[in-house]
Amino acid sequence: MQTNPLSIHNMSVAYQKKPVLRNVSFEVPEGKLIGIVGPNGAGKSTLIKAALGLIPRLSGDVSIYGKPYAEQRKMVGYVPQRESVDWDFPTNALDVVMMGRYGHLGWFKRPGQAEKRFAMECLAKVGMTEFADRQISQLSGGQQQRIFLARALAQDAKLYFMDEPFVGVDAATEKAIITLLNELKMQGKTVLVVHHDLATVKEYFDWVMLLNVQLLDFGPVEQTFTADKLQQTYGGRLTILDHDNQSSMIMNTR
Repeated sequence: MQTNPLSIHNMSVAYQKKPVLRNVSFEVPEGKLIGIVGPNGAGKSTLIKAALGLIPRLSGDVSIYGKPYAEQRKMVGYVPQRESVDWDFPTNALDVVMMGRYGHLGWFKRPGQAEKRFAMECLAKVGMTEFADRQISQLSGGQQQRIFLARALAQDAKLYFMDEPFVGVDAATEKAIITLLNELKMQGKTVLVVHHDLATVKEYFDWVMLLNVQLLDFGPVEQTFTADKLQQTYGGRLTILDHDNQSSMIMNTR
């Protein structure tokens, strides 16, 4: 029987007794690019961290291909928010990418030439081969993001979580990221991406999750990413404009 890459049932999370996620349940189909959208404070990053056991859950079950995450770590890749990383840590780009191989090697076995070649191939896929020996603190924000994507590739996972990979990157890096995501999809991988730019959701993703503490909807973009459902998700913070039947969305800052 085929099991889904990710299944979450009745997951709740709170910070200092304030609910951040409430009774979230969904099943993720295999081989899809999935955008997770919602207003600030909706629980998007919390969803990923709770699923990976990085923060405690009040309740709920999470399974990766039918088993607990602790038993399936090798099948999962994770790209955290760039600002959550200590970029002053004294290491170079290649070493960061090689860290993605540790789950396959075990922590006490040193990576050899085969792992180094694989890591270099991952750097090549994100256009960063020439920066392999560069200290990560000397890289631009977009370059740092590419390095973390290469590390996720080195994990050779089946399910990927990416927390705001497009934030603060240049246009070339954004194009490189979406090209990479589509390559992963072509390989049958499943990718969940926390995303803020509503204007690119239809272009970038197959499915979309609408989240605001509770799960408001989850499904194929053409069915789920509608003006009514977005208004429900964002409330008064979203204005829908319609120009010649082409809808566009503006976030209200007040």
